[in-house]
Amino acid sequence: MSDWGSVYRGNAEAVAALGRGLTPSQLATAVPASPAWTAQEVFAHLAGGPADLVTGRMDGAPGPEWTARHVNERMHLPVADLVEELLSHQGAVIASTVDNPRPAIVWDIAVHHADLHEAFGLGIPPERLWRPVLDAVAPMMLGDVPAEGVAPYELFRGLFSRRSRAQMAAWGLPLDQDQLDVICVFGPREDDQPTP
Repeated sequence: MSDWGSVYRGNAEAVAALGRGLTPSQLATAVPASPAWTAQEVFAHLAGGPADLVTGRMDGAPGPEWTARHVNERMHLPVADLVEELLSHQGAVIASTVDNPRPAIVWDIAVHHADLHEAFGLGIPPERLWRPVLDAVAPMMLGDVPAEGVAPYELFRGLFSRRSRAQMAAWGLPLDQDQLDVICVFGPREDDQPTP
């Protein structure tokens, strides 16, 4: 099993460092892979999700109403406050990942960290911050489907609905469109996404 605590901490620290360096205009940038969020709203989610986990405010999680509540509560806060809140819950979040083979909170930060990288043209995040997530999710979503010809980062992004139907079809997997749609955790999408 992966050391999910290290994966979470690495992503949290990288996201915090990124947030500290963004200007107000950059924080207003749309993040194409996220659900119609700006970078500011992605930071609000990355602070709010862990806060909700730690305080037990999980009613409706991981649904859109739950997410909208904590994003709306924080979207107007300074990014420095959001980063501080994110980092303040690291210990409790990491403790929650012990013996958890499917820690959604870790997967969430890895996916949104990559969302931010793509939105700002920063290239692929370090492999240690997303590869363990891919290694855990791919067998569940793909089963016996061979995916050796697909770049691992692209597979990670596609499985979390961060690539369009057309982008995923171009991989050449032995799946028809309906089968490709099923392997997307959040369902299929039509809009092509920026790729590093």
